[in-house]
Amino acid sequence: MRILLYTGKGGVGKTSIAAATGLKLSQQGYKTIVVSLDSAHSLVDAFDIDNNLIHQTGEIVQQISDQLFIQEINIQHALKQYWSEVQSYLELVLQVSGLDQIVAEEVAVFPGMEEICALLYINQYYREKSYDVIILDCAPTGESLRFVSIPTVLDWYIRNVFKIQRNLVGAARTFVKKVATLPLPEDAYFQNLADLFDRIEGVDQLLADPQITTVRLVSNPEKMVIKETQRAFMYFSLYGLTVDSVIINRILPSDVGGAFFESWKKTQSQYIEQAERYFTTVPIWKAYLFNDQVLGLDGLKKLGNQLYSEVDPIAFYQNEKAYEFSKDGDQYKISLLLPFIEKDEIQLAKSNDEVVVQIGGFRQHIPLPRSLTNKQPSGARLVENRLVITFSD
Repeated sequence: MRILLYTGKGGVGKTSIAAATGLKLSQQGYKTIVVSLDSAHSLVDAFDIDNNLIHQTGEIVQQISDQLFIQEINIQHALKQYWSEVQSYLELVLQVSGLDQIVAEEVAVFPGMEEICALLYINQYYREKSYDVIILDCAPTGESLRFVSIPTVLDWYIRNVFKIQRNLVGAARTFVKKVATLPLPEDAYFQNLADLFDRIEGVDQLLADPQITTVRLVSNPEKMVIKETQRAFMYFSLYGLTVDSVIINRILPSDVGGAFFESWKKTQSQYIEQAERYFTTVPIWKAYLFNDQVLGLDGLKKLGNQLYSEVDPIAFYQNEKAYEFSKDGDQYKISLLLPFIEKDEIQLAKSNDEVVVQIGGFRQHIPLPRSLTNKQPSGARLVENRLVITFSD
């Protein structure tokens, strides 16, 4: 199976690129599903198959052709499928707190639930081998980073908090019922969470496997967008994912003339050259503006044919691992791929069986092999685009 994540700054054309890629791969004979992870879905709009403002369908997955399927995750449906006991408890607590039942149902959709539901679908499709290719039309960069960080957060919670919390609540339930107005969750609530963790187990390894999953960053030839693409490249590497290409979208064609467009073409050319200097380890693909909007199967087919005229969209264009563990004499080393970063922008800490790397507002917990849990970091240095951390007794 192949998994492709398309992400980038909001408005760069991620959805059109993801949809065009899905169509291209389906025409090559691969059974493909394009899944929208953005809460503001526009995947159906890209295929131009529904004229309603709000898309409502009873189907979880919509079939476009024999080999092409799309899915805009319906959070309410997913909650009933995966989170029934958890949602029921949250709604009960909110109603006891004085909220109307309908309002409580809406408020019970907490941040992160949609991303977890997406991970559940991905793991399900992978385990069942439902498709040859899963294409993820991701939300803008910040939300996409939250999406890929969730497996690490869940793993930490299940290892450090869940069992203790379940046992404490079980022991306190009888006593608290007599003195508290807010109900404590029943064991079915915790069993629902445990089942969710079982269903999502392994998805972090799936996303971090460069022989299955790669990220493709969609950009535009503008200063702000190129800068965000650099940050996205670095942060996805921090979370262990492999970026295998950068797509520069909406480039003005050479035959467009006039003083107005010549100024824009000069600016775009400057930032295309800058991108080529920055992203030397991955290929850069270019998509040019058409003379009309890209919409429907015909428009997406034209975009896919242009973008992939000389490359195969299913191929791997980078397989460098984000993390590498090695031993040199008596020293153990971890090498992390962290492009575009300076040493003073990195904060490191070790906590029991993991190393914590923080860059700006993003933090990653890297599990250590057993041989390193009793050792301490003795140094760190940047070697080209990798951070090398050494450990000693």
